[in-house]
Amino acid sequence: MNSPSPQDIQKVFSPFYNAETNIWERFSEKITVREFQKNEVIKDYQSVEKYLNIVARGSVGLFVWNGKKDICINLLYEHSFMSDYFSFLKQQPSGIKTQALEDCILWSIGYPDLNGLYSLNETGLRIGKAIPEILFLRKQQDQINLLTLSPEERYLNLISQRPEIFQRTPLKVIASYLGLTAESLSRLRKRVAGK
Repeated sequence: MNSPSPQDIQKVFSPFYNAETNIWERFSEKITVREFQKNEVIKDYQSVEKYLNIVARGSVGLFVWNGKKDICINLLYEHSFMSDYFSFLKQQPSGIKTQALEDCILWSIGYPDLNGLYSLNETGLRIGKAIPEILFLRKQQDQINLLTLSPEERYLNLISQRPEIFQRTPLKVIASYLGLTAESLSRLRKRVAGK
């Protein structure tokens, strides 16, 4: 896949932030296109996140290790920002692993390049502010859903937002993301289908 055009980058940001075309041109010039095969680790546990990524194609899971198994804390698909953002901001290792759930293509911008864009002008600074806001809004809604919705409501939300999820993502990963076992999710799916 070729590097993204300024319009491709603008499309990802436009639901959250609009800016002049020239900033997207600079942003797209700094993008590295990276490809990963299904199940390939993108960033391992206790390593440093060097990139802020946009998922151009495919899907990615973010995982933590609970001492026995991987727990999925985020599922990301096309046009989502993807990063171990804490590690990226601090440039320190963290306990999050990112892994390709399908063959995927990431548009990646390195830490020094992104900070260089921020320092260009006021627009660059506003984009720098927009990125963590986008990541925070999504994650906070996920946390609220996990704490306030029933497993069935979380499941129904997920399939309404991503109806293709069960064709694209392993059942055990979806179950982990929803805070369920694979067996519980399987029973829930049957119960919902029977309604």
